[in-house]
Order: sequence, then structure tokens, then C-alpha cells
Amino acid sequence: MAKTIKEERLRWILPVVTKEVKMIDVAKICPHSLRSLKRWLKAYREHGEKELIPKSTKPKTHPKETPIRIKEQVIALRKKTKLCAKKLKWRLAKQGIILHERTIGKILKTEKLTRVYRSKRMRYKYIPVQRQPGELIEIDVKYVPGKVENKRFYQYTAIDTASRWRYLDIFEEQSNYHSVIFLERVRKRFPCPIKAVKTDNGFVFTNRYTGTYKREDLSPRQLHAFDRFCAENDIIHYLIDPGKPSQNGSVERSHREDQEKFYDQNSFKSSTDLKTKIRKWNNRYNNLEHCSLNGKTPNEMLKSFNP
Repeated sequence: MAKTIKEERLRWILPVVTKEVKMIDVAKICPHSLRSLKRWLKAYREHGEKELIPKSTKPKTHPKETPIRIKEQVIALRKKTKLCAKKLKWRLAKQGIILHERTIGKILKTEKLTRVYRSKRMRYKYIPVQRQPGELIEIDVKYVPGKVENKRFYQYTAIDTASRWRYLDIFEEQSNYHSVIFLERVRKRFPCPIKAVKTDNGFVFTNRYTGTYKREDLSPRQLHAFDRFCAENDIIHYLIDPGKPSQNGSVERSHREDQEKFYDQNSFKSSTDLKTKIRKWNNRYNNLEHCSLNGKTPNEMLKSFNP
């Protein structure tokens, strides 16, 4: 019995090649059609046994395949901006190139330009809460990678959870004073009244877990400067649970964006250079399309709330 397809085909056409029997007689008992036998015989006589090995029937081209020129534009734009497929779709649409986000995703996956995520075992249904600008501002502090002028700098970040509008500022140290100064600058620049802020439990935002001068019930005897400023300006101060940075997800996600698209791609000659570039990056971020905003930028989202 034949073990491969090539051996099976040789089994039926070799007697014809050696002229032991005629093709018409083989076709009477062969389970394959006469047309297939003639095709195999012709291939064997022209190219030998190797032509009897079956080849893939997958088409090499497709009439609706994306042109190579457009594929190269997608790949170049991805490497330059590191945007996701949906944002690339919006960016290319402004250039007159209409592509579906799944098509862009397949191009990026073929070129191995996609991020590999861990598979999640549990899936939770996320119900987004419709908020108004200023209803909740998330604030956090990020270390500026490396040193500039042999000094350590800190990036204070505030992001509005409704519009994703951000404000960034650089300080030489993180302290209660700088936290208050930063929130005051956010209040002046944000076009809507700030009703509440949410921070982690760092010492620059609260003394609930770090203060040593406490009452018998372990509550702080003296109000933190940041809490005092919030109380004076009718701002509610929320704290996330200890060890749960995902509860401050918007600002944590924006910090990853800063690291990948700003700090990894820039170097700084001085503190002035750092502050100038972070200001330009902040303006660029507020004019960048967001998936969570259905293609709108944070500035466009603010205008939609306040036409």
C-alpha cells in the first residue's frame, strides 16, 4: 500500500509509462478520474517524480489585497508613532487612506509589531461611568528616568477621567508643598471646576499611613497640607486602597504612554530642556486621538462637553 500521495500516483501511472497497460484500461479500475491520470502522466514525463508531490492550492495573490505601498506606509507609521491599529486607522484616514482596523492589525501582526499580552483567565464586564469634566481628576507622581544635570527630577501628572485631558509638570523634588502647587496650577489651567481628585497613599498626598504623630485610634492628629488645600477649595480627596494601583488606572496608563513614547525616545541636556520637551509632549498628547474617546482628542472632548 502506498504511504504517500506521490507513491499513490506513481502506482497508477508507472504501468502506463512502461507501456504495460493502456491509459483507458487503467481509468476503468482507478478511483481517480481520467483527467487526473493524464495530468499526472504529463507532469511525470516533463519534470519527474517531484512534480507528483501535491502543492498548496492557496492563492498567492488576491484581487482585493492591500497594495504593498500602503502596507509600507502602515508599518512606517507604526514604527514612528507606536500607535494602535484603531489610531492608525484614524491617522491614515486624514491622509486619504481608508483601511479597516482589522486589516491594519493583520499587517502589524504579520510584521510582528504587536504587543504580546498574557492570556486572562477571568473576564469582567466593564460598565463605563459617564462623568463630566472635572468630576474626578487622577493625580500621581512618576520618576523621570535617569538623571538630568546629575539631579533626580519628578513628573507630576493630573488626568481628567472624563475627557482624558492631562497636565504635566516637572519638579526637582516631591513634597507636600509641590503637591499643593501642582494642584493649584491644574485648577488654573483646567477649563472646568474640579470637584474631586484621586491619589495613591504616598506621603506627598496623605499622612494616613505614613504619619507618626497620631491619635489612639491611629488617625492623624494634623491634617495633611494637600487635604487642607482640597478642603479650602471644596475639592473631595479620594484615596485608593493600599497596594491597588489599578484603581488609579487612567493616570497609570498615561505614565506608560509617557515612558514608551516620550522618555524612551528623548534625551535631555538640562532641566530647561526637559521642561520644554515635556510641555510640547503634553500639548501633543491632548491633541492625540484616543480609543476610549472614539477617535476624539482630549481637547475635542472638552469642547463637546462645553460647546
